[in-house]
Amino acid sequence: MKRVAILGSTGSIGSQALDVIEAHPDRFRIAALAAGNNVALLARQANRFKPPFLSAGSSALAGELRAALDYAPRSIGHGATGLTEAVEEDIDCVLAATDGMVSLNAVLRAIDRGCSIALANKELAVAAGELLFTRARASGATIVPVDSEHSAVFQCLTGENLDDVAAVVLTASGGPFWELSLDQMRDVTPAQALAHPTWAMGPKNTIDSATMMNKGLEVIEASRFFGLAPEQIDVVVHRQSVAHAFIVFRDGSIKAQLAAPDMRIPIGYALAYPQRLPGGDAGKARDSIGLGGATRLTFEPLDNSRFPAVALCFRALRAGGTFPAVLSAANEEAGRAFLQGKVKFTEISALVENALDRHAGGPATPATLDAIAAADAWARSWTRAEIGRRAAAPVE
Repeated sequence: MKRVAILGSTGSIGSQALDVIEAHPDRFRIAALAAGNNVALLARQANRFKPPFLSAGSSALAGELRAALDYAPRSIGHGATGLTEAVEEDIDCVLAATDGMVSLNAVLRAIDRGCSIALANKELAVAAGELLFTRARASGATIVPVDSEHSAVFQCLTGENLDDVAAVVLTASGGPFWELSLDQMRDVTPAQALAHPTWAMGPKNTIDSATMMNKGLEVIEASRFFGLAPEQIDVVVHRQSVAHAFIVFRDGSIKAQLAAPDMRIPIGYALAYPQRLPGGDAGKARDSIGLGGATRLTFEPLDNSRFPAVALCFRALRAGGTFPAVLSAANEEAGRAFLQGKVKFTEISALVENALDRHAGGPATPATLDAIAAADAWARSWTRAEIGRRAAAPVE
């Protein structure tokens, strides 16, 4: 019986994780749920699983949460402190599924305690990956990826010698705008960007998929998770989202992991690791590779001219230090501005590039906790100011 704390329980990954856990009551018990502002959903989740610890986004929201419960938890926290208190519970595994950097201290604390970490938060792996994995090696904690692509790599590398790996190839769905020209993409709306053709994700990850920033962030994640150099990582567009990653070995062999595009599969693998959960849909898996009908698996090269975000991520990875933190924070602010109608879709990557250019004035700063926090704060401030400047500029 694994005792699990979920940070970000009301998001897409957190909600699907609870479905997985509910389907296996003999394997998991919820010890803590932590979320932000969606108190109504958090209350429903809490009443469903009745964990002893809960945390909401603020003290006021914690009060609303308490009033909506049909049981009495031992404690209710709030904010970033509440996230850290959640991982201080009697737990075996932490699912880190928040957006942004708010859960960094909580995840570091869980690592220091030797907990298993199911990492679904791209920003943490990108901005603070070096720090996370260094601390995990020191404490003996295991960090298992939740992203379908990194889960695929993780599974393919089990039992393999990393020195035998020539390259890792991550697949990308291409998002909703793969067929559009650059001119057409300039005028897409937030509603169009949120209509992903394959995956059901939260707004932030869905926008990142539309710009293909998510794939670039995954390049940095792959480097952190598996100790890969930038030149060992490649990206290919695979519209069906069935093959999630390939490993190319030095002897010319290629290993791949295939599964239907269902996030509950990698979530379940990360939570149950090193075991696999029973009860998967074998029929759906067979259909996904064409055994139940006509299915074509296609692969196309990435078009960097229309989707420059991936190249920006390679740039930040090669620069190292705090550059990945700047990239991640600027992207989050730019994506939020697009959803609010303040910038055009194609300006998201342009703003990230501008932030990297401005940050490039000095040498890369070592990625200490304080340096990461400072770079994150600077990038958010600069990006918001630049968005405001653009909004105030006269239209030509």
